[in-house]
Amino acid sequence: MPISSEALPDVSRAAERAGSDIACDIFCAVVDNFGDIGVCWRLARQLVAEHGWQVRLFVDDLKAFHALCPAVDTALDSQTAAGVAIEYWHTPSHAGDTLQIADVVIEAFGCELPSVYVAAMSRRGTPPVWLNLEYLSAEDWVADFHLRPSPHPRYALAKTFFFPGLGVGTGGVLKERALDAEREAFRRDVWWRASLGVKAPPSGATVISLFAYENPAIDCLLEQWRDSPTPIALLVPEGRISGAIARFFGLTGFAAGSKAKSGSLKAYALGFVEQPLYDALLWAADINFVRGEDSFVRAQWAQKPFVWQIYPQADDAHLPKLDAALAHYANGLPEPARTALARFWHAWNGAGKPDWSDFWGHRALLEQRASGWAGELAGIGDLAGNLAEFVKTQLK
Repeated sequence: MPISSEALPDVSRAAERAGSDIACDIFCAVVDNFGDIGVCWRLARQLVAEHGWQVRLFVDDLKAFHALCPAVDTALDSQTAAGVAIEYWHTPSHAGDTLQIADVVIEAFGCELPSVYVAAMSRRGTPPVWLNLEYLSAEDWVADFHLRPSPHPRYALAKTFFFPGLGVGTGGVLKERALDAEREAFRRDVWWRASLGVKAPPSGATVISLFAYENPAIDCLLEQWRDSPTPIALLVPEGRISGAIARFFGLTGFAAGSKAKSGSLKAYALGFVEQPLYDALLWAADINFVRGEDSFVRAQWAQKPFVWQIYPQADDAHLPKLDAALAHYANGLPEPARTALARFWHAWNGAGKPDWSDFWGHRALLEQRASGWAGELAGIGDLAGNLAEFVKTQLK
C-alpha cells in the first residue's frame, strides 16, 4: 500500500529529541475485527497523553476505526482525534519524494511499510527508530526475540522487533497510568442506571459480560445459565455472537437495547462501545468473556475472573498460545481450581464441553488470583512506557 506526500502534513521533525516532543508514525492495516486498530489506537493515545509525543496514525480502514472512536470521520483523509493526527492509508494517484519522516516509525503487526516511505527513511539525516510491533504472546520464546534487530536487505536501516508479553523480558501490555484509580472510583449502581436504565442486579446474581466471536459452545453455556440455581445477568455487546443469543431466545435479532429472559438467565444487548467505555463494562461484571488481544488485556487489568477466546488458527495453532497464557495466569492456583480454569478455557476454545458449575465453583479463588495477577503483570511495566524508554536509549 503506497502512500503519497499529500497525505503527510508538514510537521517539524528534529533528528533527535529527548524525553518529550518525539515525532512518531504508526502504520496499522486492519486485517480482521478490531484487534489491530484497537491496540494501535490505545498506543497512539497513550504516547500523546502520557509521553508528550507527536503521533500520526496511518490506518487503512476508517469504518472499523469509527466503531472504536466515533469521533473519526470516515469521509476525511486527514483529521485529528484525542491529540493524534489520523491519516487514511490508501493507494494515492501518485507518490512523492518530499516525505516528512518521523523520529520513530512503528510498523504494527508486520503490516509492511510503503516502499516510498522506507526509501525516504533511508535518506533521512538520522535514521528513525524503526519498530515492528508484534502481536501479544505469552510463549517463552518471546523474551528471546524481544528487541532483536533485523537489518534491511537494501538500505542502511534496521528495524527492532518489539514484543508485547506477559512475562519478564518482554514489552509488557498497554495500561494507562490512571486506569487503577478510575477502576477504584467506578460505581456499579450508577453504571447500570446510566447504561441500561435499571437497577444493578442483587448481590446473589452473577453478572457476566460476553464479548465473543461465533462459538458453537455458546448454546450449551446458555442452557446452563438458564438452569442456574442463582440469577445470571448477561451483558452482550452487539457483535458476532449476537445471532446465537437471538436464536437461543427465539428472537429474530438481538440488537442494542434488546432484553430477553429464560429461566434464571436475563440477557441485555449493549451497543458496540468505544474503548474508554469498555473498561466500565468489565468492571460492572463479575466475570468477563473476552476475545482477541485488546479485550484480553483489558480484562486482566479489570481484576475480575475472565475467559479468553483466542483468535482461532488452522491446525489448532492457537492452542499452545492459549496454554502459555494459562501458565502465567493460573500460576499459584490450587490444583483443582487451576484444572477447572484450564478445562473451561479449552472448552470455550473448541476442546470439550464447558461445565459452568465446575468452573464457577472456584469463584473465590479465581477472584483472588485475578487481583494478584494484575499486580504481577504491572511489575513488568506498561507497553507504551517500555517502548518510550527504549526509544530514548536509541535517540541519545
